[in-house]
Amino acid sequence: MVAWVMALLVWGGCSTQPPMENISQETVLFATPADSSVACYRIPALETVDGVLLAAIDERVPSCADLRGSRDINILLRRSVDGGRTWEAARRILDYPDGVAASDPSFIVDEDRVFMLVNVMDHDEAPGEYRFHVLHSDDGGATWSEPLDITDEVAPEDWRSDFKFITSGHGVQAPDGTLLHTIVNLQRGVFVLMSEDHGDTWSLAPSPVTPGDESKIIAFEDGRWMVNSRVQDAGHRWVHVSMDRGQTWDSRPDSALVDPAVNASLIRTEEGLLYVGANHPTERRNMTMRFSTDEGQTWTAGPVIHEGSAAYVSAAALPDGDVGLFYERADYTENVFVRLPRPW
Repeated sequence: MVAWVMALLVWGGCSTQPPMENISQETVLFATPADSSVACYRIPALETVDGVLLAAIDERVPSCADLRGSRDINILLRRSVDGGRTWEAARRILDYPDGVAASDPSFIVDEDRVFMLVNVMDHDEAPGEYRFHVLHSDDGGATWSEPLDITDEVAPEDWRSDFKFITSGHGVQAPDGTLLHTIVNLQRGVFVLMSEDHGDTWSLAPSPVTPGDESKIIAFEDGRWMVNSRVQDAGHRWVHVSMDRGQTWDSRPDSALVDPAVNASLIRTEEGLLYVGANHPTERRNMTMRFSTDEGQTWTAGPVIHEGSAAYVSAAALPDGDVGLFYERADYTENVFVRLPRPW
């Protein structure tokens, strides 16, 4: 308790914070040994469904390249039924035939059902074409449905050759039940991916947000949607708010959320919004947790979770009220789960 009181006192008082000392647990879930046949594990996703904690990641086999540069990327999953204190062994959830790669896992929870969304490329049949696949589990990630290709359902025909992808990590369910996520089209902007019938069908909100790249979305009780985006070379995040379900957007830079253009995490807790990301304008390091009690208008200054190399991160509220983080560190050689006692 004393440590958290001290942390709260310094959060609003300075922009540089010392490393957090009371991380209650740290577990390396995926690491790349020197003699491994796998080039690296990248792109973590973390979510809780029906009391079960799920951690998914890319298994990048021939190289650390993304979908454009690899014929063999699989999706691995580890489960924890005790809030991340212990973990089941990794399982391959998606392992397509040679030449078909799946990448960038993300989750959306709809009551006891959890959806996993991934980006897919068939290097032999459709090289360079990004496809979107969705699968779901009704038993806490123990078993999964066959993946469904929703690309033609949501992407116009003239997008076929565009550089487009679903953001890794997680989407959300809005208070009215709508499932929300973000699709990035680097030629056209960031679009909200949505389902109004619990995942039976999917569509895009009508207007894109710009500027933006990998993004997270939050839905408020009053019907507002807020998209928080990385922007290349900006040194900070951009925030986009819609009052009319994506018909129009009000966009602004948020200089308080310093960012080197990397995928961060934004979740709602009972006490407010929690943002986690690399806190440096140009380098992927200084993984920092920030908190907002005014719906993202202002943010605390820390604390720092990890000072060194740190890149993509995914956060989840744990069943007991603690916070779990799953993030890349050590120049992409380790993917670590940490448990943080609730600071507020």
